[in-house]
Amino acid sequence: MQTIPVGLVGVTGYTGMELARILAVHPSLTLTRATSRAEAGKPLKAIYPFLEGFPAGEVAITAPDAADLAASCRLVFLAVPHGAAMDYAAELLAAGLKVVDLSADFRLLDAGIYAAWYGLDHRHPTLLPEAVYGLPELYGEQLHTAKLTANPGCYPTSVILGLAPALQNGLVATDDIVCDSKSGASGAGRKAAAPMLFCEVHDSFRAYNLGKHRHTPEIEQELSKLCGAAITVSFNPHLLPIDRGILSTIYTKLAAPMSVEEVRELYAKHYANAPWVRVLPVGKLPETRFVRGTMFCDIGLVVDPRTGRLIVVSAIDNLCRGASGQAVACANLMSGLPVNAGLNLAPMMP
Repeated sequence: MQTIPVGLVGVTGYTGMELARILAVHPSLTLTRATSRAEAGKPLKAIYPFLEGFPAGEVAITAPDAADLAASCRLVFLAVPHGAAMDYAAELLAAGLKVVDLSADFRLLDAGIYAAWYGLDHRHPTLLPEAVYGLPELYGEQLHTAKLTANPGCYPTSVILGLAPALQNGLVATDDIVCDSKSGASGAGRKAAAPMLFCEVHDSFRAYNLGKHRHTPEIEQELSKLCGAAITVSFNPHLLPIDRGILSTIYTKLAAPMSVEEVRELYAKHYANAPWVRVLPVGKLPETRFVRGTMFCDIGLVVDPRTGRLIVVSAIDNLCRGASGQAVACANLMSGLPVNAGLNLAPMMP
């Protein structure tokens, strides 16, 4: 494969860390620049000792500089908070670079909805129509020609993949969908915060941001596209006392009676050409440990004839499939590489 130099803006968070891990062994995308104002001047291995012995570990961390990135890279990953990413993206795109943004700045097509949910005006709304939503199973063709990719959120990835076959085939009512999702602690980021201390998270389980989580409009936007009508969902996130992983249990109402075998057959057919989506056999349900550190989305299906519900359970790794690995898959397609380059990852067990 060809060697493609890439940059990483914002290397110190969990998504930056996971990107460094994946890029360290990627056959074609070569990490050339890694930026952080706080850690500038150090080799990457100084903050991530797991990179000792890898060429990526010798990359010197620098302060973000668009001109330097443009001279050194062909594509840049933005692993910085929402609000900051939009300015970096505009500057890098103007310099001729391709950009994969892991923040929420380009996921929502409507700048007004972005302002309402994120509490700030979008400073580059003209770029919103150019951004391709980075879910390869839905937008793989568009990603081949994308200059700017909006990497999906972790919760939305688990929910959208779990519901896509049901919505596109009219299996369920669109006015009664409840998404009950649980995430590992790494989903909250690496910043210091009292609610995320070990003693606050360990041996406990809690809901948070009920009715107001910022991933809600992203989920509704993409689900509405799938069925061609506006959808409102009840999205309810919870914090699990584990490092990484997402389990989403999605409650829907069947439009007409179906057996679980019929539903599974439809799901399997829908994802026949999507090797990262594993539709489990009838009677099996996903677990976060079986997708840890991978690109897999495991889907289990239950039909409850007593309530007329189709219950979809999906599991992903929030850092890999839900963030950095998915960003690399998008970068692969944007760079003319196979989507799975550097991403044939087996689950980390135990």
